[in-house]
Amino acid sequence: MQNPEAFAGYDAFDFTDGPWTRRVWRKGTGPAVIVMHEMPNLHPQVLRFANRVADQGMTVYCPSLFGEDGRTPSRRYTMGQMLWSICVRREFNVWANGRSSPIVDWLRALARKAHGECGGRGVGAVGMCFTGGFALVMMTEPSVVAPVLSQPSLPLGRKGAARIDASAEEIACAKRRLKEEDLTMMALRFPSDGYVPDARFAMLKETFGDRCVTVELPDTDANPNAPIAPHSVLTWHLVDEPGSATRQVEQDVIAFFKRRTAA
Repeated sequence: MQNPEAFAGYDAFDFTDGPWTRRVWRKGTGPAVIVMHEMPNLHPQVLRFANRVADQGMTVYCPSLFGEDGRTPSRRYTMGQMLWSICVRREFNVWANGRSSPIVDWLRALARKAHGECGGRGVGAVGMCFTGGFALVMMTEPSVVAPVLSQPSLPLGRKGAARIDASAEEIACAKRRLKEEDLTMMALRFPSDGYVPDARFAMLKETFGDRCVTVELPDTDANPNAPIAPHSVLTWHLVDEPGSATRQVEQDVIAFFKRRTAA
């Protein structure tokens, strides 16, 4: 593990459900929020966001889903992890075939565990990039009450542009819960981001209406020093200065978690 100081204050444990065992990093007290990292790994910028959630009186659970924990990734490392996850790893479904990724079953079990340990009204969940749509699919677990989809990038390819990586049944469940339980979800992106097509956000708006609060930031709000084109709203492209548009989005997401998960 590189940069172990990034995990200061965290406790680690291995969690098993079904065929999957994953390391989980936990920090804080209060209601639970599951922070699912983006491609290629659980890197320090994801942990910066998790730390700020914990600082606001919540318990963050950061599952390690792929890659080396704590490593600051290079472009080469990112591409290698993407190819590995797309071509080899069976717990992820990246194509437009009307199914969610098998690993989401494990994440739902983690949400149940977290809610049992931390209490509150329920659990928040944020997915980023490769895991962005996972937060939506996790709503089939009743404890998940505050989903945030940050730059949801699956399924890949033109065929999946107007879709999300979820089954029709999972989408129907989320839609029903949002209405019956008076819940909302958030979806974040930079509209120029080719991994998050316009058609995908149009589908979210059409399917969930006012229950889906969409945030779409112009490229001028993205951190110009990030190593990639505008994509990662809460991590690489966050301008970490008071008053910046991305910092405000970060604060809005954390406030959403705090409001929805509190008892």
